[in-house]
This record gives sequence, C-alpha cells and structure tokens, in this order.
Amino acid sequence: MDIPPLAGKIAALSLSALPVSYALNHVSALSHPLWVALMSALILGLLFVAVYSLSHGEISYDPLYAVFAVFAFTSVVDLIIALQEDGYVVGFMDFYTKEGEPYLRTAHGVFICYWDGTVHYLLYLVMAGAICRRKRYRNFGLYWLGSFAMSILVFLTGNILGKYSSEIRPAFFLTIPYLLVPCWAGVRVFSQPRAPTCCTANTVQEEQRKGLLQRPADLALVIYLILAGFFTLFRGLVVLDCPTDSCFVYIYQYEPYLRDPVAYPKVQMLMYMFYVLPFCGLAAYALTFPGCSWLPDWALVFAGAIGQAQFSHMGASMHLRTPFTYRVPEDTWGCFFVCNLLYALGPHLLAYRCLQWPAFFHQPPPSGPIALHKKQH
Repeated sequence: MDIPPLAGKIAALSLSALPVSYALNHVSALSHPLWVALMSALILGLLFVAVYSLSHGEISYDPLYAVFAVFAFTSVVDLIIALQEDGYVVGFMDFYTKEGEPYLRTAHGVFICYWDGTVHYLLYLVMAGAICRRKRYRNFGLYWLGSFAMSILVFLTGNILGKYSSEIRPAFFLTIPYLLVPCWAGVRVFSQPRAPTCCTANTVQEEQRKGLLQRPADLALVIYLILAGFFTLFRGLVVLDCPTDSCFVYIYQYEPYLRDPVAYPKVQMLMYMFYVLPFCGLAAYALTFPGCSWLPDWALVFAGAIGQAQFSHMGASMHLRTPFTYRVPEDTWGCFFVCNLLYALGPHLLAYRCLQWPAFFHQPPPSGPIALHKKQH
C-alpha cells in the first residue's frame, strides 16, 4: 500500500489553529455558551471559504478534500485541548472546555482528542495529499471511516446518557454534521475502485483449495476472533449488570472503569457487543470459506474502529481524571493491559493479512463450460 506525500497546504492551514485559539481564549465575550457556539461556527465557515478559494481544483476533483482540510484544523484544536487538559500548555482553549463542551475535560474526552490530533490528523494530510496528486486513498479512507464513526458515536451517546447530560451547551449541536459526514464520506470511499492486485487465476485457485489447517496464519486469526467474540460478549454482559460471580469480580477487580457514571465505557462495550461481535463471527467465516470479497474492506473499517476505541478506553481507564475508585487496580494492571492490547492488535493483523495476501478472498474464477467458452473466444 503506497503512502502518498502529505498535503503541505493543509498542514500549514491547520496550524493556524494555534494563534486563533490563543486569541479567542483572551476574548472576554466568549464567556457565554451561545457566543462560543456562534464563534466556533463562524470560524469553521470562514475556514471552509478559505479552503474553497485556495483549492478549487482539488475540491472539484474530490469534495472530500474540503472535509479533510476543515477536519485537519479541528484535529489541531483537539490536540491543543488534550495537551492543555494534561497541563502541557496553558491559555489556549479554556473558554471552549468551560463554556462549549465541558465533557472534553473527562478522561475519555482527553484521549479522543489525542487520537484525533495525531492519528486522524495524519490520515487527513495523507488523504488530502493523495487527492492533490490524483492518487488512490481508499484503504486510508476506510480506516479513517471506522475510527471516526466509532469515536463520534460513543462520544455523543455518552454525552447524552452520562452524568454530563445536564452540561450540554449550544456548541454540542455543532457535532451534528459529524454524524452526517461519515455517511456521505463512506459512500464516496467505498465507491472508489480498489487497488489492482497481482493475483492470477491460478494463484487464486491454488490458494482457495487450501483448507484452514493448511493456512496456519488464518487458523490463528480464527482462534483469535472466537476468543475476541467471547470477550466482547462477556464485557457486554458485565455492563448490563449480569448477576454472575465472574461478572461481579471482573467489574470490581479488573475493569472498574466500566462502572464510571460518565457512561462512555458502558456505551463502548455495548457498541462492541452489537457491532464487533457479529463482525468476529462473519470474519471467522470469511477466513474459513473462500470468495468473501467483502472482508478486506470491512477488516480495515473495524481495525480503525477498534483501534480508536481501545486507545481511548485503555487510556481513560488509567488516567488521573478518572476517579481513583474507577481506575484499574495496580495488581490487575498487567492482565488488563495485555487483554486490551491484544483485543486492539488482532483486527490490525487481520486487515494486514487481507491486504497483503488477498487471493483467498477473490471471487472464484469461472469453471466448466463457461470458462471454456471464454477461452475459445
């Protein structure tokens, strides 16, 4: 998978978030939630106009260029928020975290800002750079789509259902476009042509003749998916207050963060149970039976989703902003870290396997009279 050069123009424009946020932080009028929301909307509108006027050709070629440019700016803002909440910088975004979105000051909010300000930011630069050079970015787009969708769904749902539901301000409604963009972007990314592969018909036939026991890497992935499915179901039952002793022991001795009233961890586990659990079963099927051409794409989507979710969940479980009673106990820290790290690593290994050796997932070549007829003509 070729990595296109980064978009220098977008990078330069996104760094304007530093002086803009610093200046706005010292405007006394931004001490009211409504003014914070209006000013934020105005800045995003002006930013879109600037991007459109500077990059009309790129936007005409692919409208997602404008989305990536605006989101790159907000990613820098999110990184500033995370660094400020952890005490590394001061005097930039106090006005927004106090009067705009106070739930960004939670441990979960801090870590989704870190992820958005690093991983998402690099993805925006890579995808915008690919558009500038008229190159493919489908695989990067699928990973971003899963990561972005998981982040926003858990965050918004947790804001509404958790203890910060009474702290929702007008700036919250600026996140509504974030729900619509993944739908539109997903359609455009999935509609892009896949990168060509060098698999010949003989290679596909030879690979698809092998049973699961003849493919040890796939066998290991199937075992992982089965175990991950059981782990997903177990944690879903835990947050649903399953009365069994094992669930009680787990939530109090291994992951007490699941009881945190901010609701983000509970929503996250339910997202896993309703979406990741079925995917584990379907992916295990696709690794067993050939011709499931959908798996490479969806493996990337779920790798992005689970990577983002596990980063935020693991970080928030141990962060100082999480109350001490909900943090991972020191004596179970190793078990917690290993289990959650493997849970995050597995989907990435699955996506890597699908991209590097895709022959097993190709549609089987036609055989019999149809193939003979094609050869004759």
